[in-house]
Amino acid sequence: MSYVAVKGGAEAIAEAARALELLRAAGGGPPLDPKQIEHQLHFLHGRVMSEGGLADPRLVSLAVKQALGDPLEAALYLRAYRSTRPRLGETAPLDTERMRLVRRISAAFKDVPGGQMLGATPDYLHRLFRFELLDEEDGALERILAGWLAERPNAVPASTAPKILDRLRAEGLVPPLEPRAERAFDITREPLVFPVPRSAALAIMARGETGGLLALAYSNMRGYGDIHPTVGELRVGYLPVELPHPVTGEPIEVGEVLVTECEIVAMFTGEDDGPPRFTVGYGACLGHNEVKAIAMAVLDRAMSAAAAAGGPKNPSEDPDFVLLHVDGIESQGFCIHYKMPHYVTFQSDLDRLRAARSKAGVELRT
Repeated sequence: MSYVAVKGGAEAIAEAARALELLRAAGGGPPLDPKQIEHQLHFLHGRVMSEGGLADPRLVSLAVKQALGDPLEAALYLRAYRSTRPRLGETAPLDTERMRLVRRISAAFKDVPGGQMLGATPDYLHRLFRFELLDEEDGALERILAGWLAERPNAVPASTAPKILDRLRAEGLVPPLEPRAERAFDITREPLVFPVPRSAALAIMARGETGGLLALAYSNMRGYGDIHPTVGELRVGYLPVELPHPVTGEPIEVGEVLVTECEIVAMFTGEDDGPPRFTVGYGACLGHNEVKAIAMAVLDRAMSAAAAAGGPKNPSEDPDFVLLHVDGIESQGFCIHYKMPHYVTFQSDLDRLRAARSKAGVELRT
């Protein structure tokens, strides 16, 4: 594929950048504060953190602000920045049972150990406009916060809870947990050569674009596949991160990250090496993004089921198809590249078309 340089492009590009800044400033008012983006645009913030693959709330807010709210552009800033940072160490495998929960539900059971925790969710709201938000008064958010705290002076901090599917594992109704590999596949440093291990598939989907994952998972739910999931457990919370101590080597907690995790239960199957049992799909991503975690779990189950059945029958079951098409940064980049100058290739196509029309006796128009 050939390109040609754009003459006089430097000045035009600089002016385009200034025009982009004008878009940001045109509305007037005070600039967006990173904390406002993190909290008032909570779900956008979580989506960008997940797709950018960088758990730094302040930089996520900066990316959203700089990208004028475009989630894929913001995620690209995060990935580009992450690629310049040295790797200082690797965490030990994180135990999500230790998650400090802010939301935790199960669609499979009414009563679960630790209880259902609805937390903050729009799931049960009427999708009606709240027109009063068009003109909120100064101090409105402070009053909301003060009212919440006044009603709950002795509120219990968020706590941990046992994993719900462990009850089914104890009965042998779902497969046991897979033994951990010595080292998970590193999608940022190792080439993707199919077939890939499950850890690679999960890592790619964890950074995947929410809409792309949802579209493929939805195709499976509608019948281009055979996964009808029940959410065994969906949890959102802050997960402790541990690194080895530089002197003793013992793991020490260095912070926590906001994570969404989902385990789905699918139809049961009979196996040659044991009695029938449910199958399970898994999804987890940075930030608060429940749709992505569920879609990820559906696709994990679909690809695993196809592998066990000898091969995929639908696109949503094919790892090559799924994993090469859900990364929003790559797909956006390929789409955007069509805006770049293609004068050489198009002129070549144009010349061939004119020659073919002339050979066919079609008179050229001027």
